Amino acid sequence: MTDLVIQTILLSFILLGIHSYFGLEIVRRGIVFADIAVAQFSAAGLALSLLLSGEPSYLISVVFALLAGFLVALSKRVGEYSEAFIGLLYAFGFSAIVLLLSRSPHGMEDYLRLTASDILFVSRREIVETGILYASLGFLLYLRRHIKGDFFRELLFFTLFALTVASSVKLVGVLVVFSILVAPALVSVMLGKGLIFAWVYGAAVNTAGILLSFRLDLPTGFSLVFFHALLGVALTVYVATFRRRKGY
Repeated sequence: MTDLVIQTILLSFILLGIHSYFGLEIVRRGIVFADIAVAQFSAAGLALSLLLSGEPSYLISVVFALLAGFLVALSKRVGEYSEAFIGLLYAFGFSAIVLLLSRSPHGMEDYLRLTASDILFVSRREIVETGILYASLGFLLYLRRHIKGDFFRELLFFTLFALTVASSVKLVGVLVVFSILVAPALVSVMLGKGLIFAWVYGAAVNTAGILLSFRLDLPTGFSLVFFHALLGVALTVYVATFRRRKGY
């Protein structure tokens, strides 16, 4: 049991490493819908493969995520209407999942897995492969700064983002990816902190959520979503109240 807990916490830390970086970029740009839109497209690819073959296809999921990443990058060209466009992408991806899985005899079970999988059952091999993949994507993110031209730099950013999200959605589901990506970044930005704080804060919430889910026999994926959302909302209310009293 202890090995299973440690393995689950290790996976959550690996996810947190690269998602915190993307989360800070997404929150600072004010395009939070981009994350969940790409995740929904990735999940729509998994839903399509489940309907066609009965097995989730990482390749189809990546193709769908890359398409969403390209459309999000392209949305920068419509300026102030970008967020509305990304919102439509999210709605399209979500409705596609529901429509596809409505044709499957196991649609509800598959829908719950795509929403928030129980990360307890991810194998050690998948954890190692995920760690190597994210380290490689992180290196490409570092090299991105040397690319000339804003559009191509943005295109590479959202391509790497799409590859990351597609891999994560397959492992833990859309909502877990969204919460790990947005909540630590939002808290860090509101408190005027940076990436290191997002890592430490996210690791603390992940560890507490996983240990409590074991203690109370709750679904681990939904527990992580719950605690990240609860603390993010509570801290936002606190900061908004504090700033109001200070007259900001």
